[in-house]
Amino acid sequence: MELYLDTADVAAVRRWARILPLAGVTTNPSIVAKGGTALATLLPALRDVLGPDARLFAQVLGREEPEMVREARALRAMDSNLVVKIPVSAEGLAAIKRLKKEGIPTLGTAVYTPQQGWLAALAGADYVAPYVNRIDAQGGDGIKSVDELQRLLTLHAPHCQVLAASFRTPRQALDCLLAGCSAITLPLDVTEQLLSMPALSSALLQFENEWHQAFPA
Repeated sequence: MELYLDTADVAAVRRWARILPLAGVTTNPSIVAKGGTALATLLPALRDVLGPDARLFAQVLGREEPEMVREARALRAMDSNLVVKIPVSAEGLAAIKRLKKEGIPTLGTAVYTPQQGWLAALAGADYVAPYVNRIDAQGGDGIKSVDELQRLLTLHAPHCQVLAASFRTPRQALDCLLAGCSAITLPLDVTEQLLSMPALSSALLQFENEWHQAFPA
């Protein structure tokens, strides 16, 4: 199972890498833009924190297949263990096919339907990223879409992993794992929620107080 953080915050990655068994970090153009650090600087910084075996993900901006392929090559040149994120449009599928032939690993991103993810997998993507919460926001059922996509890949494209993305709650992430996803990427706020348990703090305080009452210093 692979756990990723969806962020461009190097300090946060350093903090969570000490606590969680992170497989790497995913980014997208919006995340990088909000962070204010260009990929040429960000990727080496993340690599320094996570080490040589972690996987990093960065996305192309081009809309047409030739531009996507050029950007993918440039991104891959920045980091030898980088997976290039390609939006699953018609041109994106063409780019994924071409990059597969060149040995450049890809993630099919902006997946809103199981069919999209399945086509990306058939084109040669190593990962596909369904947008769970965005599907819900458009009136769909994000968890059901992930479940159907996972079943499709298990049956017809087992080389490709679902890397579920776009979460608002830990429950959404849990449901994706229960659907069989072998990879998820969490935004920082959802990561914080995973370990935000008032009952845990209360229990620890109770243990401490009762211990000191029984065995005063």
